[in-house]
Amino acid sequence: MTKITDIFEQKPHTFSFELFPPKTDEGYQKLLETIKALAGLKPDFISVTYGAGGGSRDKTFDIVQHIQDKHKITGVAHLTCVLHNKNEIKNILADIKNRGIKNVLALRGDPPKENPDWQPGKDNFRYSSELCAFIRKNFGEHFGIGVAGFPEGHLLCQDRDRDAQFLKIKIDNGADFVITQLFFDNKNYFDYVARLRKLGVKARVLPGIIPITDYQGLVRFCGLCGATVTAELKKIFEPIQNDKEATLKAGIDFAVRQCQELLAGGAPGLHFYTLNKSTPVDTILNQVRR
Repeated sequence: MTKITDIFEQKPHTFSFELFPPKTDEGYQKLLETIKALAGLKPDFISVTYGAGGGSRDKTFDIVQHIQDKHKITGVAHLTCVLHNKNEIKNILADIKNRGIKNVLALRGDPPKENPDWQPGKDNFRYSSELCAFIRKNFGEHFGIGVAGFPEGHLLCQDRDRDAQFLKIKIDNGADFVITQLFFDNKNYFDYVARLRKLGVKARVLPGIIPITDYQGLVRFCGLCGATVTAELKKIFEPIQNDKEATLKAGIDFAVRQCQELLAGGAPGLHFYTLNKSTPVDTILNQVRR
């Protein structure tokens, strides 16, 4: 399949999705149906996460293979370095390569709940920038490498200028593109890109978009990942948070406005966190796609 960097050379804008491996066989079958529906939207690529500590790693790679083999869409396999030593990472990357996967999202990852105090030793990677360098050293240009970006700063690095410098290290170590964490104030995205450009980072920075379908769930999730629930969101969604249909409609309207503003402001595409559902991403994408 194609490397993401080759897609970028052909397209000024890309539209892509993120999925996660379900925990049950029933969920897996549902996901295959979702993938079929999402494939009909002709995304440029689809990325697949895996759980803390790599708990669902094989499922992740199976899903990426299915996306590529069945639907002829470029897949991106998430790869975290938590819990793995360098030799294990090398073997995992060899497995990814043998499966015909040419793109990875290189992440540090979070320790699993059963081992929350895990700390990297001398044979582990401490940061995703080290993982990027390792991939390039051992696999050359075989892989397109994506990394995560944080418009509002990382939970462990609230200094936004310093966080941007850490992102630059990832790029300098071989990363090709950036996918951001979700955000709801577009100024945070544009300011983030400006900070990176000032540092000399030329890589594409794809904004991560999550459609709001469950406001209370979103507030809980943002509390965990550090994304800001803005005053605008509270004003729109708090009065209707117990009305599913009204929330869905308002979520679509907000996402369409957010996406249109991002594209008009120069964003090189959109990356949707689908939560393993084809709706309402399908409605939003049809309204904003160029």
